[in-house]
Amino acid sequence: MRIRIKQALNSSGPQDDVLVKGWVRTKRQSKGFCFLEINDGSCIKNLQIIVDEGVPGYDNIDSINTGASVSICGHLVSSPGKGQAWEVKAIEVRLIGAADPETYPLQKKRHSDEFLRSIAHLRPRTNKYGAMNRIRSEMSFAVHKYFHDLGFNCIHTPILTGSDCEGAGEMFLVTALDLDKLCVEGKKVNFEQDFFGKRAHLTVSGQLNAENLACALGDVYTFGPTFRAENSNTPKHVAEFWMIEPEMAFADLADNMDLAQDMVKTMIAHVRQECPEDMELFARFVDKELESRLDNIIDNEFVRLLYTDAISILQKSGQKFEFPVEYGRDLQTEHERYLCEKYFKTPVILYNYPKEIKPFYMRVNDDGATVAAMDVLVPGVGELIGGSQREERLDFLESRIAESGLELDDYWWYIDLRRFGTVPHSGFGLGFERLLMLTTGVSNIRDVILFPRTPNALEF
Repeated sequence: MRIRIKQALNSSGPQDDVLVKGWVRTKRQSKGFCFLEINDGSCIKNLQIIVDEGVPGYDNIDSINTGASVSICGHLVSSPGKGQAWEVKAIEVRLIGAADPETYPLQKKRHSDEFLRSIAHLRPRTNKYGAMNRIRSEMSFAVHKYFHDLGFNCIHTPILTGSDCEGAGEMFLVTALDLDKLCVEGKKVNFEQDFFGKRAHLTVSGQLNAENLACALGDVYTFGPTFRAENSNTPKHVAEFWMIEPEMAFADLADNMDLAQDMVKTMIAHVRQECPEDMELFARFVDKELESRLDNIIDNEFVRLLYTDAISILQKSGQKFEFPVEYGRDLQTEHERYLCEKYFKTPVILYNYPKEIKPFYMRVNDDGATVAAMDVLVPGVGELIGGSQREERLDFLESRIAESGLELDDYWWYIDLRRFGTVPHSGFGLGFERLLMLTTGVSNIRDVILFPRTPNALEF
């Protein structure tokens, strides 16, 4: 019976005739026997295998090196070794896939993150990135569990779109036209001849579609990939990333802020409970202050701060910022982190932004100058969540679309929601990779996603 290494290490007693499979982490050979440590990705710990000379397959032991995949049949027995309760006494060893010891790039030493990004196809085999991907898996499950338990419906929104949700124009164009025949200077492309008969893009958000479903099903969420053609090479930006986007009918901005705070706290608590060994790695080797910071997030209410008050605090701070602080400008990461790391020392929910710096779909407040927008700022990351109460009034929405320089006809279906049974509704987008950065203390988004897509980088 095949068992995963995590099961073997947590066994309640010895077992005969177990089958384990995995990749060799280390090998120590002595006269008459050999020690192998193997890992199958199920947990951070390795399982020690004792292979005596004469065991079937021992004649291949010289070809079994670090990185090789093996199948081991044997007996699970108590281990006299320090730090391990169980080991396997092999009765048969089979080499599945050899690894050349001269060229295999992962050796028993610490490798830099920069080097590991260059071999992203192999870095999940290291302790750090194995732990990261198990945490990512558990966090993904926690997202679905959280919304399921609250009665939200999971929906799947399109990846291809003809609408610009954010109105910023930073979208990847998708075409089936032969580009070699289109590169004629001064000649406009006729997108009526393209696959959809119009311009098509990769989506920057599933929000507009989620609003459609919220106005029929009540509370919904979508969790999937989004794409931004933003030429930004910072530690918190990638071109392809995953977004969690809940949308609630009959909900205002206060409801939105409550949900955002509760979700962040619940996600962190879940992963800490379910992945203690993997989380310990990040607390020990990545961020020494991780545990206390996560305790602070879980144990305290998030500060709720008006945008105007944030500007005042920043201007009076005496700090030297690279980017100027002015009313009517969006905050930069350095401003966001000052507020939540130095001034309040806890997450901050910033709300009621000037309407000029926010997208058309956000509800205009009674002052006519601000919109019911909110951003959740967290230590170590800055902005984690962006959301708003949506504009449910037909005349206001049409006016805002026109002000943004967008075509009303492109949003006819979205506008229809305000014609037929409109209701107040709100939602937000939570960057999944940024949530992982917050939870693990990893400072570069390229290290929490399997194959990061950034400007001039499309490997693997």
